Amino acid sequence: MLKGKTIGFSLTASHCTYADVFPIIEQLVSAGANVRPVVSYNVQNTDTRFGRAEDHLKKLEQLTGNKPVTTIVEAETFGPNNPVDCMVVAPLTGNSLSKLANAITDTPSLMATKATMRNQSPIVLAISTNDALGLNGVNLMKLIAAKGIYLVPFGQDNPTAKPNSLISKMELIPETVEEALAGKQLQPMITTY
Repeated sequence: MLKGKTIGFSLTASHCTYADVFPIIEQLVSAGANVRPVVSYNVQNTDTRFGRAEDHLKKLEQLTGNKPVTTIVEAETFGPNNPVDCMVVAPLTGNSLSKLANAITDTPSLMATKATMRNQSPIVLAISTNDALGLNGVNLMKLIAAKGIYLVPFGQDNPTAKPNSLISKMELIPETVEEALAGKQLQPMITTY
């Protein structure tokens, strides 16, 4: 079902999750999808113990064969001029989740997502945030209720040490995309770790 599809794939700055996300991108490409990577400014500019920003950008280009979109101007082309069949945001940080739920478009990731929404193509979100069950809970619920938005199934990754934290099961991204392209939410949406 993914063969011949163009999938936008946006990364935001949950750096600890990239090791789980890169194999999924490779899986989408192997399934025959044309994956167009997009990165937030923090992904482009922040070196962490999980790797250097420059290396992440190179890895994305190597995996997809496409240069990552790094500006809002480039990301706007995901609208009617150069649309994608589906936009994936994985990982989606609490910061970007909050901005998306409140219609703020100040990064390439958010612009590409909003441009795809304008086309009424599905948006697949894979959350990774320490405050989904805290202040960001209201924003998560806004997105769950929004038309055309689908969530990669998620659960509490460490309820004892991080009781407000939720993370999506990144390995379910391809299946969530397939369901989203058919207009369905992969179930169960809330799962256990």
